[in-house]
Amino acid sequence: MKPIQKALLMILLALSLAACARLEMNAFKGPGWYRVKPTDTLYSIAWRYDLDYRDLARWNGIAEPYAIHPGQDLQLFGPKDSAAGADTGQARTARPSVKTTPAAPSSSTRKPPAKVVVKPLQPEYSKVLRWSWPVDGALLKRFSLKQLDRHGIDIAGEIGQPVRAAESGKVVYSGNGLSGYGNLVIIKHNDRYLSAYAHNRRLKVKEGQVVRRGETIATLGQGRDGVARLHFQIRKNGKPVDPLKYLPPRQDKR
Repeated sequence: MKPIQKALLMILLALSLAACARLEMNAFKGPGWYRVKPTDTLYSIAWRYDLDYRDLARWNGIAEPYAIHPGQDLQLFGPKDSAAGADTGQARTARPSVKTTPAAPSSSTRKPPAKVVVKPLQPEYSKVLRWSWPVDGALLKRFSLKQLDRHGIDIAGEIGQPVRAAESGKVVYSGNGLSGYGNLVIIKHNDRYLSAYAHNRRLKVKEGQVVRRGETIATLGQGRDGVARLHFQIRKNGKPVDPLKYLPPRQDKR
């Protein structure tokens, strides 16, 4: 082999090894893993895969306020050999234990027991939920768990009209990084319930912002078919539920 050919071969080999190294560095760990993008939040990733954000956080050892960073690999599944009941989330809702001590002899000098102070749930939006309609308009599509694009309801409207928070809560996602949802807002109402507002023309809130029921969070846009609409979802423990079972009844305008 001539020196020039040998040199070219060495250069090509070096480039090939470098490319393989880059691919390996950028590769996912495999099925059941997700690599975080700059536009992601823990809530949006959980939403994408119909997961409870608390499970996703626990599986990956992420504590509140659930901060993640681009390039981070997240496990989308729990331990397969977990004991029965270990993954029920009871630790999240269990009340603090109260230590007991043997009764002491009565004494006039004995100090009274310390008063136990129970703090109210914080923030304020962790109360009983009272849902309201996010926009006024005809019902275009009803909920269907069997169809991916019908995991909520579609409500007709006019482009630019206000989209309102269906209940008070904290904005945990505001962006357009989830394919198929357009400009999307996700609101956390308490540990169990989230709501989402998709296909908006313009977003009016930022992540971390606390909003109240009826507050404008976006302006209505249009779906892929060009029809002005809002796609509205409610999720309980990460799973889609029928919003019509939670919203107050009203006369169907269709």
